[in-house]
Amino acid sequence: MKEVDATHHEVDVTEALSPELFQKIKAIQIRTQRMVNDVFAGEYESAFKGRGMEFEEVREYRPGDDIRHIEWNVTARMSAPYVKVHREERELTVMLLVDVSSSGAFGSGAKLKNEVAAEVAAVLAYTAIHSNDRVGLIIFSDQIEHYIPPKKGRAHVWRVIRDILSHRASRRSTDLEGALEYMNKVLRRRSVVFVISDFLDEGFAERLRITAKRHDVTAISIGDQREMELPRIGILELEDAETGETLLIDTYDKNVTEGFRILGAENRLERSDFFRSAGAGQVNVRADDPSYVDSLIRYFHTRERRR
Repeated sequence: MKEVDATHHEVDVTEALSPELFQKIKAIQIRTQRMVNDVFAGEYESAFKGRGMEFEEVREYRPGDDIRHIEWNVTARMSAPYVKVHREERELTVMLLVDVSSSGAFGSGAKLKNEVAAEVAAVLAYTAIHSNDRVGLIIFSDQIEHYIPPKKGRAHVWRVIRDILSHRASRRSTDLEGALEYMNKVLRRRSVVFVISDFLDEGFAERLRITAKRHDVTAISIGDQREMELPRIGILELEDAETGETLLIDTYDKNVTEGFRILGAENRLERSDFFRSAGAGQVNVRADDPSYVDSLIRYFHTRERRR
């Protein structure tokens, strides 16, 4: 896989922003901060645990404290029970892999799939920073278009979000296998990985299996209602956004529309079964449904229950 613009340079987050893009980033910022409230962040932290516990302090025993945490030396010296308090050592590394290929430039609702993908990435990035985790970014099509190494800090996370929103793909097609291979080269430690794509690419199965053994992988599948069910509007021209191939179909023909629906359902079921067998989590998000945060929260709940 080719690597294009894979080096990230430190720049001011407002540098070279058009007024339109600046307003878009501000809107995302306001919406994201509203979404990432204490409840959402708490669900995320419960779903993605840190590396262990570290000592924080010794304090007086309180009713309900675990007696196994009593610090006997201090207790004897102070003639009163004291306990050790530990806190979770998070310092997780979160890597966002965002697919910017041409198939994302589709949407039957108010937003395109690639716009929703950018918002989902922004929410996850802001949540990770809110939880004191490090965040990195890989933007890919059939090549690595942009890479930002994982770091902490609010300025960093808004730089990540800016680059997601402002990026214009230089290629049409997708190579998810190559993107995963590149990520495994640059990530030396086990990380939390969110792959945000419509997963219309083929040939990535074995690479994703390997990646899921090394990292905690979640596939966030971006779809649209019109990819599941065709409207009955007569003759319709379908175009493959990545290859440019076109096909004329008659949507009044029930055999055509029902065949389209069944094939799509079978493909989605097969993909879900694969993610499960590979050891990767999955979240389904529809571009025409604005409640994607609810989908993320349900997924966080499911992960927490399985722990």
